[in-house]
Amino acid sequence: MTESAPMVFVVDDDPSMLRALERMLRTSGHSAEVYASPGAFLARPRYPGPACLITDLRMPGMSGLELQQALLASGYRIPIIFISGHGDIPTTVKAVKAVLPKPFAREELLASVESALRYHREALAEQAANDERRSKFALLTPREQEVCVLVGRGLLNKQIAAELGAAEKTIKVHRARVMAKLAVGSVAELVDLLREIGER
Repeated sequence: MTESAPMVFVVDDDPSMLRALERMLRTSGHSAEVYASPGAFLARPRYPGPACLITDLRMPGMSGLELQQALLASGYRIPIIFISGHGDIPTTVKAVKAVLPKPFAREELLASVESALRYHREALAEQAANDERRSKFALLTPREQEVCVLVGRGLLNKQIAAELGAAEKTIKVHRARVMAKLAVGSVAELVDLLREIGER
């Protein structure tokens, strides 16, 4: 499956700022989409590839922070670069690194965009890897899943057999199948996989 090209979204109620940012992004080689309101951006389908959002902190109706909260509530964790025309950046966003006061330097904004896109690309790759691990775990039979989790907790075959009321020889067979289906070569790898998919 081909990865979607990186996309930069801009949400700002100032038409001149939208035009300027779109021009800046496109001339620097980025794909960009601009929206005059948070509601218009929220109405578009979620972008499947790496992306970031540039948005003003203060807008009529819905602020940049409220837009961020709406995105988080929907499960969309897109990196956000806030811009502000006001010197008094709210305390609630002082901990956020990507807050740029207007006017900002072109190089500063583009560096923030590159950093945000790199972060989101890595996050999406990790999510895809976790989804693949979960799908492998889901292919195990219910008994194999039980054995898998107990192996991950450090139990020996005889201890697992006692806990599940099965023969040790049967547990050995299940354990071998688990390792093969999950494509792991050691208990340490199995523990890491279980931790990553939240089964530990």
